[in-house]
Amino acid sequence: MSPSQISSTPILRTTLKWSGIVTGVLAVLAAVIGFLVAGTTGLWSALAGVLIAAVFLAITGASILIANRWFGDDLYVPIFFGIVLGGWILKFVVFIVALLLLRGQPWIDPTVFFVSVVVSVLASLVVDVVVLLRLRVPYASDVELPTDPDAGEKSDHTLG
Repeated sequence: MSPSQISSTPILRTTLKWSGIVTGVLAVLAAVIGFLVAGTTGLWSALAGVLIAAVFLAITGASILIANRWFGDDLYVPIFFGIVLGGWILKFVVFIVALLLLRGQPWIDPTVFFVSVVVSVLASLVVDVVVLLRLRVPYASDVELPTDPDAGEKSDHTLG
């Protein structure tokens, strides 16, 4: 089975695509609302909040898609968890650095920034739910049934 045939691949690709579209729309709306609420400071705060949320939310999906390239390899499981855990560690480090760099900046309005991050995260969750509900994935996927060694075909026998 190739990485493109893994059941999570179309879900993650669709999620990343729609998240990008929603992020673009949110960036425009947040910039306009931020500007109306707090002027230029609100505009930059809103854009920073939407951008940071989008990057953090995309890292997990992208890391899983990258890790799926090793599907079928004997070391797939450790590679998969290494890449995904590495993505989470990267997010944690970048989050701390972003907070340290943005804290006390004169061009950041904390309220506009916070609201834009929260709205972006909620919008991403809505995208995830809609994509998962619309894509049809079987409950048991990426599984091969045992074969009958004599017939060379899938066995109808039950285990047990």
